[in-house]
Amino acid sequence: MRCHAPPWPWHHARVTDQVERFDRFAAGYAHWWAPVLAPAVADLLDSVEPALTGTERLLDIGTGTGQLALGAVARWPGVSIVGVDPSSGMAAVADTEADRLLSGADRRRFRSVVAFADKLPFADGDFDGAVSSFVFQLVPNRARAFREVRRVLKPGGALSYVTWLEDERVFMPDAIFDEVLDDLDIDARGADGRSGDLPSVERAAGELRRAGFSDVTSRGGLLEHHFELDHYLAFLTDFDEETLFAELEPDVRERLVTTLRERLSALSPDQMTMRFQIVFASGRRSRA
Repeated sequence: MRCHAPPWPWHHARVTDQVERFDRFAAGYAHWWAPVLAPAVADLLDSVEPALTGTERLLDIGTGTGQLALGAVARWPGVSIVGVDPSSGMAAVADTEADRLLSGADRRRFRSVVAFADKLPFADGDFDGAVSSFVFQLVPNRARAFREVRRVLKPGGALSYVTWLEDERVFMPDAIFDEVLDDLDIDARGADGRSGDLPSVERAAGELRRAGFSDVTSRGGLLEHHFELDHYLAFLTDFDEETLFAELEPDVRERLVTTLRERLSALSPDQMTMRFQIVFASGRRSRA
């Protein structure tokens, strides 16, 4: 599964390219990829809830299409959320989702701001807490971003996030797709280059401690999502590999889809279930 990560390592020289990529597929992300992430987002919100006593102002780092932030608005009536994202396209979709899901006073409790995680346009101690889902694997310098988040938290405020762990397992439908591309002599997809995925649960905790957080905790998890055959094909053609399919001649595209359908139909439900390791981590800005 490719769309949760950039198609090349995230370096400073390519930040603009990555932002433009997210601008292009923002609307599709909300429809196709957000449901895959939904269980982990709900788990993160569950874990954050006990620490939210007295919280009035929450920061969502890398808000994307607003999935995490709008979930927080729905759960906690007394909390206002600012969602930051470097992609104006993503921020626009988040606002559209907020318009669709919220009204009145609830709608006014969410706003988006276009900004990078390591250059937050907020004053010191501006937020009671911060959350983030599947973002910190993408930032150019995670240590600097963590320090910046710590800066804008009030003393005692906590950051809680979930992201990907390094994982060698392969989602079988993706492997079959690559095989079919090769068999039909269609240019192969580029490598994920997910250099930002965390190598271990312990590393997640260690990075927060080095950024100055205290009361640090981290735990591993597993993100699972089952794809029906038709849904996976639509996911590829309409979102994950939309550009590839759009550039193919109609007869080549039809042959690709037909061959892929034939081979995928032999897979079991278990093989059609995506499973990747994730990590939850949290830390608190010291009250001192």
